[in-house]
Amino acid sequence: MKILITGGTGFIGQSLCPALHSAGHSITILSRYPNKVSSIFDDQIQQLNSVKHLADDAHFDAIINFAGAPIFASRWTDKRKQILLESRVDITCQLVEFIERTATKPAVFLSGSAIGFYGDQGDTLLDESASVLEQDNFGHQLCVAWEQTANKAKEQGVRVCILRTGLVIGKHGGFLQPMILPFKLGLGAKLGSGTQWMPWIHMDDYVAICQTLLNKDELEGVFNLTAPNPTTNNDFTRVLAKQLKRPAFLTTPAWALNLLLGEMSQLLLGSQRVIPKHLLDTGYQFKYTELEAALENVLQK
Repeated sequence: MKILITGGTGFIGQSLCPALHSAGHSITILSRYPNKVSSIFDDQIQQLNSVKHLADDAHFDAIINFAGAPIFASRWTDKRKQILLESRVDITCQLVEFIERTATKPAVFLSGSAIGFYGDQGDTLLDESASVLEQDNFGHQLCVAWEQTANKAKEQGVRVCILRTGLVIGKHGGFLQPMILPFKLGLGAKLGSGTQWMPWIHMDDYVAICQTLLNKDELEGVFNLTAPNPTTNNDFTRVLAKQLKRPAFLTTPAWALNLLLGEMSQLLLGSQRVIPKHLLDTGYQFKYTELEAALENVLQK
């Protein structure tokens, strides 16, 4: 396939792009930073500065959309929220507009989202069909706008897959990276009550699922990209400390996180007990179903 990817130099993209290239696909990464693309991937992967530079007769068999400013980079001020929203919705809108004007449509459009779509739902078990009321929650609102924009590609006869992503466990980055040093120093701590659910997925499964969705024409709609066994923050803290052979008896109280992070603390304190029912129904078999094995894999030297 000829595949156009946005967000290809990010945490997930740096694992997905080489895997797709090794499978024989031709990859073009949309990025404003050509030097970053060449430094990461050498000359194996083509680079594009803007969707607007694509001619009407340009053709891609698939488009994968992971673009977006980092969620955890800074506090969610009104200005930062606008950046987070525009960096996702605007590029998605440009991709849909390209699909509308190009003579030959892509067969499939994979577009990112997050489990934040579900909002804070405590212990409720959530699959892709779970009902979600409109919430006064920026994470939810961001995902709704992102998904609604991507789904407009359906009007062009394109197969759309929405990827509601959990916490991705992988080497060399992601949410796990800044946690390792404090835990190694014996400063690992549960967050708030620790009872909130943390749906996770190993990078190997994430990449394999993307490849599956690209290749199977019958698969479309919303997919929870999470392992079948979500864990609570209590259990995550315990298992990570065990893997690093350090104690983790501390607690970071919710009030402290709210004070430090403001509204962004909802990412750490909110609870989504998400399961990947749609993927399991397709017959996909996860390589990593248990947190301990996933962490052992990414932490091994």
